[in-house]
Amino acid sequence: MKLSNFKVLTFDCYGTLIDWESGMVAALTPLTERLKPALTRNQILEAHSRIEAMQQLATPAKPYSELLAVVYKRLAEHWGLSVSWPECLTYGRSIADWPAFPDTADALHYLKQHFKLVILSNVDNESFAHSNARLGVAFDAIYTAADIGSYKPAARNFEYMLTDLGARGIEASTILHVAESLFHDHVPAKSIGLASCWIHRRHGDEGFGATRPPGTMPKTDFRFESMAALAAAHAVDFSGN
Repeated sequence: MKLSNFKVLTFDCYGTLIDWESGMVAALTPLTERLKPALTRNQILEAHSRIEAMQQLATPAKPYSELLAVVYKRLAEHWGLSVSWPECLTYGRSIADWPAFPDTADALHYLKQHFKLVILSNVDNESFAHSNARLGVAFDAIYTAADIGSYKPAARNFEYMLTDLGARGIEASTILHVAESLFHDHVPAKSIGLASCWIHRRHGDEGFGATRPPGTMPKTDFRFESMAALAAAHAVDFSGN
């Protein structure tokens, strides 16, 4: 299997293209700076991932920015802290400030010359618009949890995307799904037969950070530690054709 065999790259956004963990940790500072003893970065992220996954199951139609506000409230309660609802809403709006990984825009600009680029994200459209401005490319299609009414890892999200892309004449066999999260993306992608590429951004960290453990480790078709490495591998592959 070669990267140049594919025509469409479908991307998870947060954790793959946007550095959501750094964005989360920064935006959670009003809570975490009140904790004694201080928590490690991974402890903060793991608590967030547990509560977020629970809330996504409980309220699958709630827009992500509003869902994050509830997550902030639940985290405060979990840590024995009191917060106001306006503070929670501020956290939900922090998505607009989450940075892109330094290599993302250049890699996407290169890949856009060779593939159709698609987003499949657990986000709402308004929040993604802020992130999209940081990514530097026009995507050929954008599918959000707000569009679909459920959150990954629900297979429904992938099925919705494949149905719509199929109506545009794009076959599933020509699609490579690119993501960091094993839990949200690779497990469901492989369950419906999609090829997948793991961008292992957390290769230097222990645990799964802002994502949940995947249970059984899925077998991915490609693995790189950055978007830059994916783009470089494709350049080598493409030049050999």
